[in-house]
Amino acid sequence: MADGDSKKRWSTDGKFFRSWNERTHMLAVTYGPFPGGWPASFEPDFQRIAAAGFNAIRLFEMPDRNLLDCARQHGLRVFGGLLWGQNADFFQHPALYSMARVDLVRALKETERHPALAGVYVGNEIPADLVRWMGPVKVRQAIEDLITLGRATAPDLLFAYANYPGTEYLEPENADFSAFNVYLEDPVAFRKYLKRLHHIAGDRPLVISEFGLDSCRNGLERQAEVLDWALRISSEEETAGLTVYSWSDRWWNHGSEVTDWDFGLTDRAGNDKPALEAITKFSAQAPPSADRHPRFSVIVCTRNGRGRLGRCLNNVRSMVPSVFETIVVDDGSDDGTADYVAEHFAWVKLLRLDPCGLGAARNAGAAAASGEILAFTDDDCEPDREWLARVSRLFADGRYAAVGGPNLPPKPRTWREAVVCAAPGAPSHVMIDDEDAEHLPGCNLTVTKEAFDAIGGFDPQFHTAGDDVDFCWRLRDADYRLGFAPGAFVWHWRRPLLRAFLRQQIGYGMAERLLIAKHPEHFSKGGGAMWRGFVYGGGPVRATAGSIIYHGTMGTAGYQAVTNRMLPLRGLPAAFAHIRARLALQVAGWLVPALRGWVRSRSVRCNWWKSDNVARPAGHPHELAVSGSTRDQLLQQLQARGWRPGGPTDPWDVQQLDTKIMLATEEFEGGHKHVLLRIWGGVGWENPDFPRQVLRLDNKRVTLR
Repeated sequence: MADGDSKKRWSTDGKFFRSWNERTHMLAVTYGPFPGGWPASFEPDFQRIAAAGFNAIRLFEMPDRNLLDCARQHGLRVFGGLLWGQNADFFQHPALYSMARVDLVRALKETERHPALAGVYVGNEIPADLVRWMGPVKVRQAIEDLITLGRATAPDLLFAYANYPGTEYLEPENADFSAFNVYLEDPVAFRKYLKRLHHIAGDRPLVISEFGLDSCRNGLERQAEVLDWALRISSEEETAGLTVYSWSDRWWNHGSEVTDWDFGLTDRAGNDKPALEAITKFSAQAPPSADRHPRFSVIVCTRNGRGRLGRCLNNVRSMVPSVFETIVVDDGSDDGTADYVAEHFAWVKLLRLDPCGLGAARNAGAAAASGEILAFTDDDCEPDREWLARVSRLFADGRYAAVGGPNLPPKPRTWREAVVCAAPGAPSHVMIDDEDAEHLPGCNLTVTKEAFDAIGGFDPQFHTAGDDVDFCWRLRDADYRLGFAPGAFVWHWRRPLLRAFLRQQIGYGMAERLLIAKHPEHFSKGGGAMWRGFVYGGGPVRATAGSIIYHGTMGTAGYQAVTNRMLPLRGLPAAFAHIRARLALQVAGWLVPALRGWVRSRSVRCNWWKSDNVARPAGHPHELAVSGSTRDQLLQQLQARGWRPGGPTDPWDVQQLDTKIMLATEEFEGGHKHVLLRIWGGVGWENPDFPRQVLRLDNKRVTLR
């Protein structure tokens, strides 16, 4: 690959994508599969796709070099799709999964790092009932193993899994971005769900991997209208991209042409539909904006930060909008920090203080500020270029007095840094719901000068930490609202050594002791903070052992969420996931809360042996597969005969006395389907013919007794 092509590879850039030195917003369209296979030439379609403003296409199979060559000629990036037997129980049919691994490696080697290939979706919407049947954690780990294999074969590509609301909890830990297929026809509901998905995605970019509307049932103009607002909202809500479904009304699925819906931007004869014009008019490259950008005062407090402050200030200087002042508060440094700032950053307003602590230093910076909004960050942070522009949008309508965003760790350079990034104890935001925050870390905190003055600023008794927690609680006590802007991130360098990280945790424990004395109502008897909201630790929200998943009655909820007791922490990058790092992370996972607990209240608590609250059937289940009926039909028949639905978190669908049944559907190539049944309990369990006491089976149908 030429050097220029290599530099133009798409990569992640915090919550967004980057190509070379430019931030890139993905605007993609799905392409194929078509009745009769690929067209004789891709040229006419790809020319029209590029002319409409798309910069990427998504396939549901892996591309060949002919397709990639044509895409490259038109400036299109391609996201391939691994096509495999994911709609069947691939643990019971291991050949399906083995073939997926073989096909993935073969396809990646055949493309030989083609510059037009940007990434691969290793799966697409594994059905919720089948995931529940196989086990969410096992399925997630299988997806993660495919991503690991793909990345080892083609390290330059982006890898993801195309999820959907029915399995929110299935987010792979090691994907490069979070991708969700979302079909919501109401703009308010769509916007609200995007806010939720940002929290599920954690640190990484959020992509809408499918969105569209059937013009057959809704009309051509309605399709165009919906795509218009979907593109606008996805940009406003700071997604990294959106994929329109689909290019053509012609569609091939499960061995036959689909003729009863029309999601295409072009009709079956290849003619443009009004929806294509709506796409063409949309500019995905428009920068985030508000009607008026307020004047900001960026305040950076430092003590002995000479070695790290330069990167912070260089990033601050490059930010947009450019209407802001920068104040550096030197809190009694003895390493020449103040002289360094004065010599190299003449545009900065410098305050030299005797040592006074972080809370007092931040107050001094606020007192010297002339801006309407105070923007606080730390000397070990590098704000994104669009940090202020993105928080401006949330301040625009006056709802929020304070706004913050994620603080993301840069890519670790050593296994020790990787452990620190994945360990508990990092600054985290706390969300009451998907929009309002309970806490925003001081390294990424913007607040109106009016609200700051109204509550008296930071409490100077907090010298190293805890000042931001106290500040946010007092803001909320004064009826101010705190908002969250997912795209307004800062890069936050963690401590490079475990020893320094643990010293930092001791400091946090000392700050918590002060917080307990000032806000006892926010802490339990054991000294743990009692947050109203949920603490987000940067990792994607996903099912783990002990998670509680709300599947809905009989597993039919359209949106199936997960509740975890522990923070959704970041995982170890594959490059550093060796035995030493894993052991160190396990030790840190115990030692961090233990250290903080001891410093805070002279107590140590351990949650290793807590089990989950999910009811689990006793005994070994009997499993069988039947054909000739559907899952829905069987559930209806069971209920008609007195079977009672299980609860929303139960791992079974229906029960009668001590017998419980779970059902799932698996689908094979050509559309052939089986209904799987898992049966627990019942009299005569040891009898291998027991299922016939519940169900009468023959080769074609299931008859209930």
